[in-house]
Amino acid sequence: MPRFGVSIIPSASGRSDPVEQARRAEELGFDLVSIWDHPHGVNPSFETWTLMTWIAARTTRIRVASNVLGLPFRLPALTAKMAETLDRLSDGRLIIGLGGGGDDEEFAGFGAPARTPSEKVEALEEGIAVIRGVWAESPFTYHGRHYRNEAAMLEPKPSHGIPIWLGTYGRKALELTGRVADGWIPSMGPAPPSQVKPKMELVRRAAEHAGRDPDSLEYAYNVSVRIGGPPADDPERRVTGEPDEIVERMLELLDLGFTVLNFWVSGRREEQQERLASEVVTPLRQLGRTPPATREGGRPVPDGARFAGRSPRRPGSFPAESSKAPRMPGQSR
Repeated sequence: MPRFGVSIIPSASGRSDPVEQARRAEELGFDLVSIWDHPHGVNPSFETWTLMTWIAARTTRIRVASNVLGLPFRLPALTAKMAETLDRLSDGRLIIGLGGGGDDEEFAGFGAPARTPSEKVEALEEGIAVIRGVWAESPFTYHGRHYRNEAAMLEPKPSHGIPIWLGTYGRKALELTGRVADGWIPSMGPAPPSQVKPKMELVRRAAEHAGRDPDSLEYAYNVSVRIGGPPADDPERRVTGEPDEIVERMLELLDLGFTVLNFWVSGRREEQQERLASEVVTPLRQLGRTPPATREGGRPVPDGARFAGRSPRRPGSFPAESSKAPRMPGQSR
């Protein structure tokens, strides 16, 4: 059964309340909320991890995902500690969306290291190794080109596998995703439907070559969407129309192999969120469409288990089923 999420804009302008939007998303039955990572800029905004923590404290069921963290902003070992803490306090509801970095201006503004596209992928692989290393071992020592850790100690260890999804687009980054990640989360803007299927196949082939089951990964898609309003200037990168038209487009995306659709809402956010829940998500749930990535392997993936990461999740950490595109600076090319 596919899952559905909604993106929360971390605005600190006072014109909207991101925490209340997340609470309402939970009430409406969405499976996750996600927050992008833009600490640098002229628009007033909340820092991503702090806002995620506040949202997790004010909700009880919905998963909370970074979409995606820019790796250069935070040291991997500290990110691992932050993640273990938030996941424990939220009773296993965290999803770490992670990327090597797409906006060099932002990183320069915050004093983060400048890297070439190839170096960003290398650093992303090292960062994941450090995160999982300190989760698994104490002391943990790592000597990489971009990160070094000497006898790192992280306690307590995570009580279950915290899923790591990667926002990736280029060949090397996609192959890395297939080798090591728990999920893939591209966006419709840089990877429209006409281009995204070959990228998904790269991820799946890399997983197979690494001896992994490609169906064990989550395949999420950030979809720019609006019910009603004028026709989209670029229908490949933004979905607009009446609810039945949007349902049809979402079914096409699920048939590409996506298991999670995460909505980037435009227009009046509160109204759009309510309508998406009742007029799009509810019909899609009633149709019970199973994405090909979960049905072609001969055995279905248990409902909810795909969000659980590498290790058995805590009981109750994922609930039973309830009745211009934004730029992504953390994502790797």
